[in-house]
Amino acid sequence: MPTVQIFNSFKEAVAEGVHDLGADSLKFMLTNVAPSLSNTVKADLTEISAGNGYTAGGIAVTVSSSAQTGGTYSLALDSATFTASGGSFAEFRYIVLYNDTAGSDELIGFLDYGAGYTLTDGNTFVLTAGTFLTNA
Repeated sequence: MPTVQIFNSFKEAVAEGVHDLGADSLKFMLTNVAPSLSNTVKADLTEISAGNGYTAGGIAVTVSSSAQTGGTYSLALDSATFTASGGSFAEFRYIVLYNDTAGSDELIGFLDYGAGYTLTDGNTFVLTAGTFLTNA
């Protein structure tokens, strides 16, 4: 899995009570435009077009664990699957995690797959379950 990049504003938002990662609704959205670590909210990004199985705003993510042990916090997410149907998704390279419960859809982090990817009709793209961030 690619390395997770955490948006600069995330730690401040946690300190100010914007996020409750164990209870809030989190989503993955797709973009082909490189996010900047200085972006703060979903509206700062250019999402791929909705259609062919991709819904504007992305897909909900299930949190499997939001806990700290010995002073180290970890956020673990269940696998998430995007499926193209009726045609291909627009090309994407970045998968962005954001907080859909927070008032302005505050950003958390993103994955860079290193090259554009087109999900073709009938195929799936699976983000494997695991720890998304540690020591936030």
